[in-house]
Amino acid sequence: MPQTDYDLIIIGAGPAGSTTARFAATAGLKVLMVDKRQELGAPIQCSGAISGHGLASAGIDADPEFIHEAIYGFAIYDEHGNRKVHDYRQLKADEYGPQAGKKPLGYVVDRRRFDRYLMTQAERAGVDVWLKTEGLGYRPQEDGTCTVSLRRYNEAIHLRTRVIVGADGLQSQVGKWAGLQTHIKITELAGCLQFIVDGVETEGLLEIVTGHEWAPGGYAWVFPKGHGYAEIGLGVIATMTDKPARWHLDKFIKRSFFRDRFANCRILEVQGGGVPLAAPLRTQYADNMILVGDAARHVNPITGGGLHTAISGGKIAADFLVGHLGDGLPVQGGALEAYQLAWLAELGDKMWKLYGIKTDIFHNMNIGERDRLLYATMSDYFSPTSEFKKI
Repeated sequence: MPQTDYDLIIIGAGPAGSTTARFAATAGLKVLMVDKRQELGAPIQCSGAISGHGLASAGIDADPEFIHEAIYGFAIYDEHGNRKVHDYRQLKADEYGPQAGKKPLGYVVDRRRFDRYLMTQAERAGVDVWLKTEGLGYRPQEDGTCTVSLRRYNEAIHLRTRVIVGADGLQSQVGKWAGLQTHIKITELAGCLQFIVDGVETEGLLEIVTGHEWAPGGYAWVFPKGHGYAEIGLGVIATMTDKPARWHLDKFIKRSFFRDRFANCRILEVQGGGVPLAAPLRTQYADNMILVGDAARHVNPITGGGLHTAISGGKIAADFLVGHLGDGLPVQGGALEAYQLAWLAELGDKMWKLYGIKTDIFHNMNIGERDRLLYATMSDYFSPTSEFKKI
């Protein structure tokens, strides 16, 4: 077998990259993970909600080091303030099992601490981590390996590896190096903004507000962070409004049915960025390369949530690579399509189904009907009987 510096080089140390790295290294692969940032978890571009199942799927305990608040259910509102509540603490044991409502459904996490925690777990598993290191490109070689070019401390470095994993986010450069179609339509990119505030009472529920009136093309949210703190935010699609997300968020806080509840809140921090509400990439692999997380559009197209899918997808990628490389199988000539098939079977098929549901909703040109469909869909999605509970 040709000599390499690493079995895997992972570009991007977010949740997907760190999870892939940790499981691969634990199984015995030699792994390097690099990230161009100096501080992980920054800038924060999304809320920090993740399901308990998402953590458990990657063997992660709910550590107080990164947990803000436990979540026990959901409250879904229409544009008028009518709401459907799914409080799992009220579930009956004879209908849903003896453990119904006893454990949190999920958590709101501190993204900076959470990302650093995942990176630290990867390091402890034996992963080499280089921050402030930029990926420049890669080139497949005739011997079945590839050369990866990096810049670290203004020095060009060239390393040989068997597979490069693109975990470098929504604007992934790794996919572009391989010529993959990574373009996202503006109609499927939500501009998201949230305020971290204090002075807001919460109920241990994730609160979702639907309706074109407040968030054209998306929804608004109120997520508890504990001790009177909360995340108040929304996502909008630029082609459905001529106003920026900040305008809509100010309107939601000052004029919605929550205005009295928000009257005394104080803004402590502003966070924002782009979140894809798109289908997964149709091709997530090339010679010596696979994509994970946001880079592969592993994002829930209904909710825009990407933490659970990043972590679950990272484990799927690691499990596949450990088996594939361990068996000495090729990584060129389309051989890594098997990774995408494994991801589809375990997670991707349901994400494609959700994308179809989302597309059907927003193809409806009648705003009132669209609002009704989105409210009903969100209510069903977060119900105890939803087929998508583990997405």
